[in-house]
Amino acid sequence: MHLFAWRSSLMAVVAVAVGSLARPDLAAAAASEFEPVAVPMQVTQVAPHSYYVLGQAGMVSSANEGFNSNAGFVVTSEGVVVFDALGTPALGKRLADLIAKTTSQPVRRVVISHYHADHFYGLQAFKKPGVDVWAHELVRDYLATDAPAARLAERRQSLLPWVNDLTRIVVPDRFVGNDTVFRMGGLTFRLMHAGPAHTPEDLMMMVEEDGVLFVGDLMFTGRIPFVADADVSAWIQAIDRVLRFNPRIVVGGHGPESTNAVADLALTRDYLVYLRDQIAAAFDDGLDFDAAYGRIDWSRFSGLPAFDVANRRNAYQAYLNVEREALSSIRPSAQPQSAKPSLSESP
Repeated sequence: MHLFAWRSSLMAVVAVAVGSLARPDLAAAAASEFEPVAVPMQVTQVAPHSYYVLGQAGMVSSANEGFNSNAGFVVTSEGVVVFDALGTPALGKRLADLIAKTTSQPVRRVVISHYHADHFYGLQAFKKPGVDVWAHELVRDYLATDAPAARLAERRQSLLPWVNDLTRIVVPDRFVGNDTVFRMGGLTFRLMHAGPAHTPEDLMMMVEEDGVLFVGDLMFTGRIPFVADADVSAWIQAIDRVLRFNPRIVVGGHGPESTNAVADLALTRDYLVYLRDQIAAAFDDGLDFDAAYGRIDWSRFSGLPAFDVANRRNAYQAYLNVEREALSSIRPSAQPQSAKPSLSESP
């Protein structure tokens, strides 16, 4: 090749490469559906058939590559049932690879506890022929809003490259009602609607022969829960329902598994009770949100992970709950104006 022609070709290649770096849209287009992840992930067995992976503490960030939530799976003689799929397609792929190393049984079903991004974006790695995705029927309401597209746009910024232009919202194959029981490979799976709690559509999954209850974000072990748009009073009632099942093992959506549901659910429940009661008392005294928040002593919980990020937003949602309850019951208490901080639908 003539030197001039060779040099021109080289310069053209360099120009394309530099242009890709300068234009994020081109760089994103070159991204893989399942970008490699470096964050550690390992499988923990909690019962003869039941396993889970433990997400890192704290909120979603580029530092943890979106891996801040848990996911579980149950191995039967007829296939694997997965509970939640993690927060990016890349993490879902890592989870699928770990399942394949644990058993030769194929994944047959994925049950999603709720449609917050940190629990279902990994569905892309599982959605293939022969795999059914199940979620509660109230997920339809969420999918009918602008929220899924808005959250996806945000995650394409905050979790690039693991969430990118190839990431899509996977719609469930089956929407289930309040309580549904199915059997697979000799095991009994009981799906129970726990919402409205953390979300309206919260699903729990009991593996009866193992005595393992997967509860999603009803339980945040060792950290402040994320209330988002939850009904705090209903969430407390849902936790009380979990305790009545007396499960041997409880796997929550965040934090280590529990072998003592009463003790480990106490943190989430105590926080929610304190949050509701303190905000209600301040509301009844006629305080607006800022004054109410400033009056409350948060020292009991301020040292826990995620407090700085989540607590003020949690308190505001509790304030909205109390305000709504007051309006619905026509209580003769003051109706102060509230200043609305920015809220997001998932951590």
